[in-house]
Parts: sequence; C-alpha cells; structure tokens
Amino acid sequence: MQFQQLRYFVAVAESRHFTRAAEELHVAQPSLSQQIRALERELGADLFTRARGNIALTDAGEALLPLARRILADTDTARHEVQELAQLRRGRVRLGATPSLCTGLLPEVLRTFHDAHPGIHLLIEESGSHDLVRELARGALDLALVVLPLPTPSPALTTVELLHEDLVVVSSPAARAPRHPVRVTDLRDTPMVMFRHGYDLRELTVAACRNEGFEPTFTVEGGEMDAVLGFVRAGLGVAVVPRMVAERTGTGLRVTPLARPGLRRTIALAHRSDVAPPRAARELQRVLVEAHA
Repeated sequence: MQFQQLRYFVAVAESRHFTRAAEELHVAQPSLSQQIRALERELGADLFTRARGNIALTDAGEALLPLARRILADTDTARHEVQELAQLRRGRVRLGATPSLCTGLLPEVLRTFHDAHPGIHLLIEESGSHDLVRELARGALDLALVVLPLPTPSPALTTVELLHEDLVVVSSPAARAPRHPVRVTDLRDTPMVMFRHGYDLRELTVAACRNEGFEPTFTVEGGEMDAVLGFVRAGLGVAVVPRMVAERTGTGLRVTPLARPGLRRTIALAHRSDVAPPRAARELQRVLVEAHA
C-alpha cells in the first residue's frame, strides 16, 4: 500500500468521480484508475461500485476512508515537523477554537506568538467543540481550544485546562435595565437572542434555564457571535455571553453579571493523545498555557 494510492483513493471518494479526481491531482485518469485497482488488489476488496455516471463507496471503502485521511494527515504533519526544525523559522499550526474564544481569547495570544515566530503560518478553524473534536481525531487540526466537558468524551484526546470563565448577560442600553445581578430565573419570559445549534453557549444557557424549570423564549436564533451581539444592540433581546467577549465589544451593550453561583465554563486546550503535536504547535501551546497560568 502506497501513500500515493491512498491520496488517489481519498480524492475519488470525495469527488465521487475518477476524471474530476485526476484533474484535481494533475494526473492522467488511466494512471489514477490503475493505482486504485492496485490498491483494491492489495486489500482484497473493491473500494468503489462503478456504475455509469455513479461512483459510490463500498463497505470496505467506507471503512478505509477515515483511516486513509488520518494516515495522509499524519504524513503531512511529519513532513512539517521535520521542516520546522530550523529553529521555528518556518512551519504552520492548525488551531481550532470556538467562535467566542476567537473573539475574546486568541487575538492577544496570537499576536504574542506571531511577534516571536513571524515565519509560522497560523491556520484557524472556527467551530463548535463537537466539530473541533472530530477534526482533531481525523488529524485535520494540531490543537483546539474547547469547552469542557466535551460533548462526546474521547479517550484519544488529551486536554489541559486553561481557565474558568464567568458568563454575563448583555442587553441594549435602550432596553429596560435588568436587575443587578441577574438570576437565571429572571430570564423566564425574557426575550433572548440565541446562538445557532452546535454553539457551546447555546447548550449551556438552555441547560441552565431547564434546570430552573423553564424553556427560554427566543426572539432570534441561529446567529454567530457577531450577529448575536448586533441583534442585542438592536434591542431584540438579551444574550448570555462570556465576560471576556462582553468586555471587548466596546460601547452599545449593557453588561450585567449573573447572581451566584452564576454560570461558568471551563476552557481547555486539546490535542490527539496518539500523536505529539508538531514543534510549532507545542510552542503555541506553551504560550497559551503561560498566558493563563
């Protein structure tokens, strides 16, 4: 089994078309088909069903696809690890983070890291913790900032807690001022602006309301962080956001703390347990940990 064969297999699996896959890889289509056939002979199973105009994965192909992606990703990581030995003068870090952390936590940390290592290329993947865990597991990310507990515990990941962060209520200054501080029960029948499904803040807020025996009332839902803050400024409702984000939004929002015990979330840095992060990623990990020690 050759890496080139796995690369050809993944390209066909993703495009569902031999000719398009060959064009994307800049190889001749007959050569690509021959390599796929050789891989199938090596494995002793067909990887695709080939009906006219319809290419589909067999059960064997479905089983191989995530493994092939991981092997290729690990090979790519190994290549970059060797390249980065030149005293961190070049390389890359693939970092995942939830949208609120991209807004509140990362800018200053990334500036510090970039000032020290300007040759390191930073690739940021912005998504919810569930998606980030999946991307880590398949080798598409080196590190990820996630919210604990993880939506699906994974023994294949190592997590290091960075900080605990309070959540606050933000509202429009033009709206009726909420009591100070706000209890979760005060949010009953209060119009709320809610994040899209998959947002850690959505799950945390909804769970807190249900623990108090009520369902929150949404006036608008489905937004990302910037959109939610904009809807709150427009007076469409209140929202529960991290204090770090609220303090960085500038004017146009009233920030009210939650009454004790309040709502808190735990931010952690995660990476795969079976593969050591590349050198540049380990350096970024050190900067993140020291920034919140």
